[in-house]
Amino acid sequence: MNLSQFHPTRRKLIRTLLMGACLSPALMAVLKAGSAAQQEPITQGFQTVDGDVRLNGRPAQVGMVVRPTDVCTTGADGSCVIIIGEHVFLLRENAEVEFEVEHFEEGFDTSRTVTQRIRVAAGALLGGFANTQATIDTPLATIGIRGTGLYVEAHADRDYVCLCYGKAELHPKLKPSLVQHLDTFHHETPRNLFADPLAHGGRVIAPEKMINHQDEELIMLEALVGRIPLFGPEPIKMPS
Repeated sequence: MNLSQFHPTRRKLIRTLLMGACLSPALMAVLKAGSAAQQEPITQGFQTVDGDVRLNGRPAQVGMVVRPTDVCTTGADGSCVIIIGEHVFLLRENAEVEFEVEHFEEGFDTSRTVTQRIRVAAGALLGGFANTQATIDTPLATIGIRGTGLYVEAHADRDYVCLCYGKAELHPKLKPSLVQHLDTFHHETPRNLFADPLAHGGRVIAPEKMINHQDEELIMLEALVGRIPLFGPEPIKMPS
């Protein structure tokens, strides 16, 4: 893997994953076999913490468990990987993500329960989601998903959404009637959602290319929870 293409915080995170959790025998077996679910219990909470990462305003540490109403933020040099239930998330620099209480399952148990709703107020999140219904909220979009890979970025002037694989319903908040039903195998339908449609020819939503995330990251994240992406255990080369 050529790490030179990545932002410095992403290079550090990927090296951490490659040298640590993702090289454990159980997870390497998942990558090599391309099937069989992981038999060992999934370790909950923060898997990696690099730079300025905070949970509810306090410095985060590997092993901390994320609970209902918790808010995770990252600074300009921050990134982290979090597991909740069978969902796995990578948060990038300058992110703010809330795991909303009312959408955790009743009788919350960190050993088996997954969050059902995530609010991405700022920054970028890459997620591998278990086969349960979940909703991702950004300032400009509501995304309903089930068992997918998803990457989102929230900016002041736009949101970016890439359904990496799987199915989703994408609802633009500025015009809900423009709901889009996405069905992808390998990053075919990225979208921009604009905060000021008039500045973009009246468009609320528009196609975009795949940016700022890689197959290798999805493969490593899914390996942490004993899965492989829909497109398989090996990266697919994108057309130049």
